[in-house]
Amino acid sequence: RPAVDWRVRFAVLSLIWGFSFLLIKVGTDGYAPFQVTFGRLFFGTAVLAVAMMVKRDRLPRGARTWMHLAVAALLLNAAPFSLFAYAEQTIPSTLAGICNATSPLWGMALSMVALSSDRPTRRRVAGLGVGFLGVLTVLGVWQGFSGLDYGGTAMALLASLCYPIGWIYLRRTLANTGCSNLAITGSQLFVATLELALITPLFTTLPTSFPVVPLLAVVALGALGTGVALLLQYGLVAEIGPTTAQMVTYFIPVIATAAGVAVLGESLSWNTPVGAVVVLAGAALTQTRPRKKRSAPQS
Repeated sequence: RPAVDWRVRFAVLSLIWGFSFLLIKVGTDGYAPFQVTFGRLFFGTAVLAVAMMVKRDRLPRGARTWMHLAVAALLLNAAPFSLFAYAEQTIPSTLAGICNATSPLWGMALSMVALSSDRPTRRRVAGLGVGFLGVLTVLGVWQGFSGLDYGGTAMALLASLCYPIGWIYLRRTLANTGCSNLAITGSQLFVATLELALITPLFTTLPTSFPVVPLLAVVALGALGTGVALLLQYGLVAEIGPTTAQMVTYFIPVIATAAGVAVLGESLSWNTPVGAVVVLAGAALTQTRPRKKRSAPQS
């Protein structure tokens, strides 16, 4: 039995992922977005590599499996991490955190098309509509999106879209490899690190200086926000199930908003928290499942 209660680990995971958007913002103050993403993946991979060695977990085998891992790494790590880093050059970390909360909405819409076993219900479709209204509230549609950076916001929303696409791909291609979740994720992060190692030199130059605070932010973002956070997540899923563990998604934008306002001094208008609550309500509705009918007792 774990020494620390799952509720404590749940709260720690919420804090780590909530503060990740602040760390991205601080990291991009000193380094290029691709460099921040590369550092995040490098230190996150290092944490999972140590965990795999401790547990003596074996790596996946087969060229086909590694090809699927390369695609999953792009969709779940390299692309969304880079998009959020670029987005936070022009938008507040609070908005990035709220955009991240739209991932369940994208996932519900995509699962209806890609997963035949995931049938929509009236409540889930209503949740999709409520979530969409929440996004429009956050963006201030009645003001004509005044003062909104379209490019940064679009990249943050695209990053949140990458996650459900990646999970659907992972579910279809790597569900029956015989490897543990730790081995799959560790290998996936390793491949994503290689992808960024190839891409980063093409779009950036080596920094002439290494600012300490942004560097520490990148290290924390990788080691804690990626490596340790994934280990906590898998532990929670194994202990309390994926449905309860997934509820951490609803705490992330709250913490990201509080951190952005309190630490970075980002401004906050009324429509941002109100819209965020509506987005989370819609996301919660999309995750509901119809109750299974109980079979009548046999006489």
